[in-house]
Amino acid sequence: MSDIEARLRAAAFGTDLAVPDAVLADAAAAGPLPRWLAAVVLGGRGDYARAAALLEPLLGCRDRVFASLAASTLASHRRQLGGHANARVLDAAALRAVAGADRGTGTADVAPDPDGIDVAGARADALLGLAADALALGRQREARTLLARVADAEPAVESCWRTRVRHAWVSAEVELAAGDAAAARPYAERAAAVAREHGGSRHVLKSDLVLAAALGVAGATPDALARQVRDHTRKLGLYPLTWPAALLLADATGTDDAAAASELRQEASSIVHALLRRADPLGRNLASASPWVPNVD
Repeated sequence: MSDIEARLRAAAFGTDLAVPDAVLADAAAAGPLPRWLAAVVLGGRGDYARAAALLEPLLGCRDRVFASLAASTLASHRRQLGGHANARVLDAAALRAVAGADRGTGTADVAPDPDGIDVAGARADALLGLAADALALGRQREARTLLARVADAEPAVESCWRTRVRHAWVSAEVELAAGDAAAARPYAERAAAVAREHGGSRHVLKSDLVLAAALGVAGATPDALARQVRDHTRKLGLYPLTWPAALLLADATGTDDAAAASELRQEASSIVHALLRRADPLGRNLASASPWVPNVD
């Protein structure tokens, strides 16, 4: 493993999130693996335009694993900007890229990868992305079917920590959409436990955000957990998680302190506006048209 790859894996999936621009620039001039990892890091920060510039050329990569992972990652960034229909097209392309692929297909899939950078991980990413897209588009039954397909057919659910975490996220979100916070909570707790066991800081914070949402729907008090996520993600520069945490915290405190809730909603809006300045034109258009993204006109 090269020094650049190790540094980027630690930032994308571990605890060392600070990556200098010089390393990201070196990655952009390197092969598919460091380029994809750099795009994951940039997307986690909300640097959507820079991430898209790395991912879009990889969509036509001869290595089907990286073509698939690039499409899934770009889809994830589009979802973060409220573009679920656009993300669905990309996730479908990601699944097609590895359809019928066996272990050993592509340079990335010589052996099972601990972070799911292989055929099984790419296929699971695509299916989970499609499940998240379906859920946002009001297709709960389809989302459940896709989750079951991953659980039944993908060895990555058992072998890859990242797939287990993401499967639990989407499972919790499906239950929350169905109004069943009691069913959602164990999934969120499982995601947090797996992420913490692996040491994935960004994944821990996203899991805690999902758990805070489940607590809120259940009528509990999620404000301490939501505040922790808001504060930590802001400190780490993980702004795509900061603004949803601020909105969740606003909802949790709104009935007790309307002024504080209003301030938190304004904070979320300000972060979104800042992120849109770092998005590509399509990303900005998707956010403007989305009911999921606050105050972007």
